[in-house]
Amino acid sequence: MAVSANRLELLQIADAVAREKVIDREIVLAAMADAIQKAARSRYGSETNIRADINSKTGEIRLQRLLEVVEVAEDYGTQIPLELARDRNVDAKLGDFIADPLPPMDFGRIAAQSAKQVIVQKVREAERDRQFDEFKDRMGEIVNGTVKRVEYGNVIVDLGRGEGIIRRDEMIPRENMRYGDRVRAYVYDVRREQRGPQIFLSRTHPQFMVKLFTMEVPEIYDGIIQIKSVARDPGSRAKIAVISNDSSIDPVGACVGMRGSRVQAVVGELQGEKIDIIPWSQDPASFIVNALQPAEVAKVVLDEDAERIEVVVPDEQLSLAIGRRGQNVRLASQLTGWDIDIMTEAEESERRQKEFNERTNLFMEALDVDEMVGQVLASEGFAAVEELAYVELDEIASIDGFDEDTANEIQTRAKEFLERIEAENDAKRVALGVQDELKQIDGLTAQMLVALGEEGIKTVEDFAGCAADDLVGWSERKNNETKKFEGTFSKFDVSRVEAENMIVQARLLAGWITEADLATAEEEVAETSEEAEAAEQE
Repeated sequence: MAVSANRLELLQIADAVAREKVIDREIVLAAMADAIQKAARSRYGSETNIRADINSKTGEIRLQRLLEVVEVAEDYGTQIPLELARDRNVDAKLGDFIADPLPPMDFGRIAAQSAKQVIVQKVREAERDRQFDEFKDRMGEIVNGTVKRVEYGNVIVDLGRGEGIIRRDEMIPRENMRYGDRVRAYVYDVRREQRGPQIFLSRTHPQFMVKLFTMEVPEIYDGIIQIKSVARDPGSRAKIAVISNDSSIDPVGACVGMRGSRVQAVVGELQGEKIDIIPWSQDPASFIVNALQPAEVAKVVLDEDAERIEVVVPDEQLSLAIGRRGQNVRLASQLTGWDIDIMTEAEESERRQKEFNERTNLFMEALDVDEMVGQVLASEGFAAVEELAYVELDEIASIDGFDEDTANEIQTRAKEFLERIEAENDAKRVALGVQDELKQIDGLTAQMLVALGEEGIKTVEDFAGCAADDLVGWSERKNNETKKFEGTFSKFDVSRVEAENMIVQARLLAGWITEADLATAEEEVAETSEEAEAAEQE
């Protein structure tokens, strides 16, 4: 190939490559110019600074050697003295470059091959950039493609202007794909990697189902109906929660369609996956009851702090509520975001009886009363001795069979019991080496101080270095299951805000913060608490 090659042919090649690779023609011309520069350097020396320009209209190629303007030239192949430079350009100054035209040249076989590699590499990089820029904005969309090949269970999909991959774990189980099959999939990730952009597709992603419903149900597309959450067991069963912003439109009926036409279109795409469409409710109890359909629920007991709910079902409904291999309750848990414990009415009755007996025995031992009195106190809803010690006296006296003297005696015994336990715990605290200074922190009881001592927290400085998570524990949600980690105060009724206030007091006692810092910290704790409550309400 020579510099004096047919100029028209050069431009035609650039146009053809740009059309084929769907990239800018200027990028192809720039790649050609880089290739010519590299070949010219092999002729004139690799240290020579050579620039090649291709006129995008005429195809004319100009080769120039750039010489840096210096005070005194050491290498006349790359530098030019300032005096000589000013002979060519009176405005030349140190650091400028003077262009020295080079004569036309012929490329040898090796130089031409090297130039070809440069062009191929540049064009490939431009093509990769184009693919990445195009598909990075299509994340979260459904794309159509053709199966190009199957490698070790992974399906390579031709998307027309790019290639995507459906990994084996993103395929619907028992789904077989062959070369040439048409396929729809969800773009869940696009990454720029060494070998080019990787477009990751999925047919098991929950949002794949959301997008399919959006395509089939005009009300969802228009925003009249919202899909609040989705839970899938790909290829087997799924649950989807919907709500309507228009009270005149039934969200479940709209998603099902006339004679099930809309939902059947989605089911057909998902290889027969059964779909339960559930009305979403702001009330967690109602929502969870709906999510457990088709099972009937007799009663629910919520623990909002732990986002755990106990569901009581009739004995004959237990297997239906749990589902095959726990599928129904697992999907309901994923859909609602709550941990669900299912028990039968018989199991719940047995548990309540056990709790009642435990409370009765507690009152009998702590207050030194007979079984009948213990049962009466337990049946009235008292769960701890502290409640009896600090409740209004009239509340105890109003119990059938109790008078004011009896109530006064019970409360006195409760307070004596608590004082005795407090003294025992204080002795344990001293034995563990927990400092008296910690008793100055509001909210810390002797029992809590013993728990701190058992964890090796014995000084104000030790306590000041704790985090709220260390004290009250924390939860982590992974694979749609919540795992709880216990803290030092997990068995005590201490909120996160109370724990944070205790830690702030300890830091003040330890001299880590000032009174001004304390006021700011208390405001931040209060704001955090308000934000958390607002988030829960939403």
